Amino acid sequence: MEQFDVLVVGSGGAGMRAALEVGRRKGLNVALITKIFPTRSATAMAQGGVNACLNNVAPEDTIETHTFDTVKGSDYLGDQDAIEFFCSKCPEGVLEMDHMGAPFSRTAENKIAQRNFGGQSYPRTSYSADKTGHVILHTTYEQCLKEGVHFLQEWYLLDLIQVDGVLGGAVIWNMKKGKVETIKAKAIVMSTGGAGRIFWTRTTNPFLSTGDGMAAAFRAGCGLKDMEMIQFHPTGLGKTGILMSEAVRGEGGYLLNSEGERFMKKYAPNKMELASRDVVAKAIEVEIAEGRGFGGTGLDAYVVADLRHLGPEVIIEKLHGIRDLAMCFEHCDPLVQPVPIRPTNHYIMGGIDVVDYKTCATEINGLFASGECSNISIHGANRLGGNSLADGVVFGKVSGAGAADYAEKHDQINCDAELQACADAWEAKFKEVTDRTAGRPVVEIRDALANAMWNKCGIFRDEARMTEALNEVNALIEDYKTCYVGDTERNYNMAFVNYCEIGSMLTVAKAIVSGALWRKESRGAHTRDDYTKRDDENYLVHSIQKLREDGEYEMSTRPVVFTKYQPEERKY
Repeated sequence: MEQFDVLVVGSGGAGMRAALEVGRRKGLNVALITKIFPTRSATAMAQGGVNACLNNVAPEDTIETHTFDTVKGSDYLGDQDAIEFFCSKCPEGVLEMDHMGAPFSRTAENKIAQRNFGGQSYPRTSYSADKTGHVILHTTYEQCLKEGVHFLQEWYLLDLIQVDGVLGGAVIWNMKKGKVETIKAKAIVMSTGGAGRIFWTRTTNPFLSTGDGMAAAFRAGCGLKDMEMIQFHPTGLGKTGILMSEAVRGEGGYLLNSEGERFMKKYAPNKMELASRDVVAKAIEVEIAEGRGFGGTGLDAYVVADLRHLGPEVIIEKLHGIRDLAMCFEHCDPLVQPVPIRPTNHYIMGGIDVVDYKTCATEINGLFASGECSNISIHGANRLGGNSLADGVVFGKVSGAGAADYAEKHDQINCDAELQACADAWEAKFKEVTDRTAGRPVVEIRDALANAMWNKCGIFRDEARMTEALNEVNALIEDYKTCYVGDTERNYNMAFVNYCEIGSMLTVAKAIVSGALWRKESRGAHTRDDYTKRDDENYLVHSIQKLREDGEYEMSTRPVVFTKYQPEERKY
């Protein structure tokens, strides 16, 4: 049995920033577990930039303007005290990354370069060409190694152990050895990322984004907040859903329909292509549905992003990674051809319910959360581009500090019996699951889940389709109980890991559909064809789902926190 003062789960930008913060504390030992090599997390795929009011390009920008843009972008579902705190910390976070060696692009005055992003009043998105997440992640990893963070690679979280509302440790699957491990910890930071693989191939997320942290915290007794709020990025590559960064639009790229029209003038005449992501994604889907896309109106239809007018210098210097992706996966060169694009699942605004944004604490004593797996309620119903990396930079540090403070003030609880009982149960489950010779193949369950979610709980939703989706998810949960995995080996049994991941995906998917059925309005990324208006009177609240003992989900609500910005109609 391993024991640490603080355990961090997840090696993305938030997780590694949390581990770094603990590692800098004298007298505390910290470990980080990750199911992959640390620098291969979803953060490495974040291309466009990280938001902060640095005034390097726009001297008139203010933290208050960043705050309002984020509140407006959230369609007023974000907690304004948390948003104010977040925006005030962004400049410090970005400058700290710069001082640690992150190679940001520079202005002519050698300041950090900043570009326009959707839904924002000024160019405040700091960037490193189109590889911003990659450089932030590698810089943070180097600092973690310097501070002696103990990395446990290819370890997969199975369950969290708490006793009477106090966290005590975790049960882990060691992929390399093929065995169940236990770790005791005074505090645990969950930074396991999103769950985009619920939509399987129609997502920008890596294959590791399967909602493991959300599901484990949910089973341990944490609430999941605002899970219905799913962001669909407007510009996924047409055939694969791979991300084409918002930097394409930030640098001045056009979106065109099959008639050659810059159609965003109909949906956001002031911001055009730089409206918020939910507005642009919906506009693209409407254009396709009304027959103005290329390739019909089916799943293969698309519109195009035209960069040719930007010229070779801008494309090659600032968008070279995007050009490589377009040539590899769409077989077109943005220098001379428009690129096929269509919305793709990108980000989950919902997540583990964080009850204190100043520490990232949850309702379970000793459990903290940050990054995409958390809901600190700064993104509300729609996240602004550039606020995700900023979220990881800011709240990764906050969660690490919160966990370190907690570990310094509390003793390790005695949970040996509970850890061992859970470990024994997982060992028995491994043997039972992998010994099965019949049942529905687990990959079929995965594919059926993706079809149900994309077709019936995607960009446009209604009661009938979502009810069908919920019934299908419940049926898949039953199929999962007797599914066929097909590999009895222990060392690197990825079939068993996939089995565990699909269990997490089913848990999270049910929360998404349940929340979307409950929220009878359209707000931000949540668009219902049967309730087309925002309903502040009844639904200007957070949805909180808890797991009951009978396995069903129980819904409650919490008021949104307002400080100075009252709800108004959102226009771009």
